[in-house]
Amino acid sequence: MWDTIGKSVFKDQRTLSFDYVPPKLVHRDDQMKRLIMLFRPVLDSNFSQNAVLVGSVGTGKTATAKRFCIDLKEYGEKHQKAIDWTIVNCRQRNSESSVILQVVNHFQPNFPDRGFSITEMLRILRKDLEKRRVHLVIVLDEADVLLKKAGPDIIYKLTRFGEEKVEAREHISLVLISQRNVLDLMDAASASTFKRTNLIEFSKYNHEELRDIVTQRADLAFHEGAVGDDAVDLVAEVASEWGDARFAIEILEKAGMLADEEGVDEMSVEHVRGAKAEAYSSITESKLVDLDLHQKLTLLAIACSSKGKAFVTTREVEAAYKVACEERDEKPRAHTAFWGLMKDLDTLGIVSAKKSGPGISGKTTVIKLLDIPAKVLESKVSQVLDAEE
Repeated sequence: MWDTIGKSVFKDQRTLSFDYVPPKLVHRDDQMKRLIMLFRPVLDSNFSQNAVLVGSVGTGKTATAKRFCIDLKEYGEKHQKAIDWTIVNCRQRNSESSVILQVVNHFQPNFPDRGFSITEMLRILRKDLEKRRVHLVIVLDEADVLLKKAGPDIIYKLTRFGEEKVEAREHISLVLISQRNVLDLMDAASASTFKRTNLIEFSKYNHEELRDIVTQRADLAFHEGAVGDDAVDLVAEVASEWGDARFAIEILEKAGMLADEEGVDEMSVEHVRGAKAEAYSSITESKLVDLDLHQKLTLLAIACSSKGKAFVTTREVEAAYKVACEERDEKPRAHTAFWGLMKDLDTLGIVSAKKSGPGISGKTTVIKLLDIPAKVLESKVSQVLDAEE
């Protein structure tokens, strides 16, 4: 059976994993520079430093933290500074003991998961750090989950890690990642080591930024020529509703898998629509039923004229709309009323209708399907119309 599988559009699908960290993060230079400035004392003076990364899902917080730690460790090695790092997912490990255990496991992978108190594990961790003379950056991803469940004591213990000995070397720095400002979840003692200026915000990505991210990942993951500009544009537009790079990468990978299932050598806009439909489809049967007759006919026209295309113009859709009306013995609406139907579908989030930009001659409106492949939509709308006759 394996012999029957054709050539894949992917050259390295691993680069579309959420765990993969690109050599350079697109549109996160400002956040990287902030981290570098904050952590200079770690390199220059062996001082600990702490930071909080805040932003919505898919805004690059975790990837930025990983990239920064990888680069920091490499820079330290070049300048004879021993720096290491580890990351803990606090949604999976949401107790003090489980977090400390994972950090201890970084140096002792076979360390028993029972039988040691938190104080004992911290003592063992200190010995490991002193023995290696290394500074450890601990990244607590989704730290708000940990703080809500276990409280802020663990933050206090880690940030005061080196205070038990006079003139002790500072061995631990913290990076907290959260969708909200976790300083609000700490008591005064725990929050005192986090300056408000150490908070770094991550805004949602806009369409242009997502396009650059998708382009980068497509170049890394796919064979040359396997992903067209139209497909990249549509992935970015679909994800721009949420500003979520993770969603964009998910759609990109799924669209490539759909192309492989068809045995074709290029991922098209239809594959993107199919991926979006599988991941999240806002076009349900009930939503179609709620449209009036001419809204359905307009949507049918958009579906018919969109097959194989990234977008269609108002003129193309209106021509297809008149054909659809004729086939169902309906008098088509006048141009102004038709334009109103288009705007209704745009407002409902079923299609995207926007003024044309560079590369399209003349001033017109371009219409794009975001949530579902054109052929699937055509079938769905036709079924609803047939059932109503």
